[in-house]
Amino acid sequence: MASNGVKGSAAQTAAAYFDAWRKGDVSRMERLVYQPPRDFAAQHYRLTENLHVSSIQLTPGRLKSMGEEAAEVPFAGVRQLDEFGAWPFDSTLRLGVRDRAWKVLWAPETLHPLLKDGGTLELDEIDVSAAELVTSEGDRIPNDSYADSYLNQLKPELAQAGHAWELVSKVPGQPVRQLMTHQPKANVERTTLSRNVQAAAARALDAADDSTIIAIRPSTGEIVALADRLKDNYSAVRDVFPPGSVFKTITAAALLKNGLDPAAQVPCPGTYTIPFNRAFDNDGKVDRGLVSFTDAYAYSCNTTFVEQATTRLTADQLRQTADEWGFGRPIATGIGGTCGTMPDTDDPNMFGADAIGQGQVVATPLCMAALAAAVQSGTWRSPRLLSEAQVRRIDGAPYKDVPMDGQVVAALRDMMAAVVDHGTARDMGLPEGVAGKTGTAEVPGGEGSHAWFIGYRDDLAFCVFVRHGGSGRQAAVPIAARFLNGL
Repeated sequence: MASNGVKGSAAQTAAAYFDAWRKGDVSRMERLVYQPPRDFAAQHYRLTENLHVSSIQLTPGRLKSMGEEAAEVPFAGVRQLDEFGAWPFDSTLRLGVRDRAWKVLWAPETLHPLLKDGGTLELDEIDVSAAELVTSEGDRIPNDSYADSYLNQLKPELAQAGHAWELVSKVPGQPVRQLMTHQPKANVERTTLSRNVQAAAARALDAADDSTIIAIRPSTGEIVALADRLKDNYSAVRDVFPPGSVFKTITAAALLKNGLDPAAQVPCPGTYTIPFNRAFDNDGKVDRGLVSFTDAYAYSCNTTFVEQATTRLTADQLRQTADEWGFGRPIATGIGGTCGTMPDTDDPNMFGADAIGQGQVVATPLCMAALAAAVQSGTWRSPRLLSEAQVRRIDGAPYKDVPMDGQVVAALRDMMAAVVDHGTARDMGLPEGVAGKTGTAEVPGGEGSHAWFIGYRDDLAFCVFVRHGGSGRQAAVPIAARFLNGL
């Protein structure tokens, strides 16, 4: 108590108030105020929350005495706003002797001068135009690209990431005053789509209803084309289908890993019966006699693959190989996605069917494009449609790169080249340097088979899928030829 009977001093009260304010101790601040309003704490919390204030700095000036019982301290403040960064302001802390003690004489303008006379400070979200998605080169996405459903799905996600904000002052009876605005730097987002590759894929599908082409750059995992004309709301990246003989690529990988030499002579009879179980036929029950394992793949011998898989492998070994090549994983593309599944089985007939891509095994066209890309590059990479940072933000961390067995990869490349050279994709107008695998997948219920063709040329891997299109050679390979020759 001072000699004049007044508790404390103006300087002590001001110092205590600023210290409590810096620490966010609103209760302590309120105890230093003379007759604080009932909503004193609420006003402080509301301003902090509404303006997204993360911190505040306060720098008091020199105390000015206004007589024996009044004083004021001018001060500079800086609020750190999440959307705008540092936002400085100047105000004054007024003090007076009340009830024989120095107290803060608080008013809303102590918080900020613009809160005087019933004023409010508000952070408003501004409507911004939808995100514009462009190719990797920065060009517009080609018209009629058959990628619209995926790009439209992305636009709200990317627009949400680029909110525009304005900080405004509103005083009753006065026009709204805009203090600051924050616009996104650019409302344009680059995809991984290549203008030329996307255009070629779309034009290749113009005459092919209920079909899709996905093309991937094997060296990076970037999706350079995603043209999807699948009907009935089916998605090439999320919906699974029986892969038919393109799955023999994974079965071949399992057999190669297990020691079967690509040059080994293996039987390719027209029909093969798993002992004490069901029979499997080649297309047309063609009997090719003894052929190399490479040629069994090139000719897509069902009987060879059923016999070799069921005598050399377990179902678990085949499933583990499928998992190594991407199955059982979610795929972080920026638009979601999945690969495929091969459920466990102890039924020899189901295992034989799975080995040739029938049975329970299913996969997305995206998964099969990634498989072809992994053969070309020797590394399985998670496909993506956006930058790595955007994919991580939207879909989460992608699956890490998986280096594949070098000897297995080298053999698969030779086998896929044989398919185009003298196998099921020969003489179909494919450009030089293409390697691939055809697939025809029977569909339960009597509907037409699904047609597949996967492959690669240089640093471009692809999957062509025609739902209920018939045979891979007749329905899918011509689309691939149009696509590749259109690049």
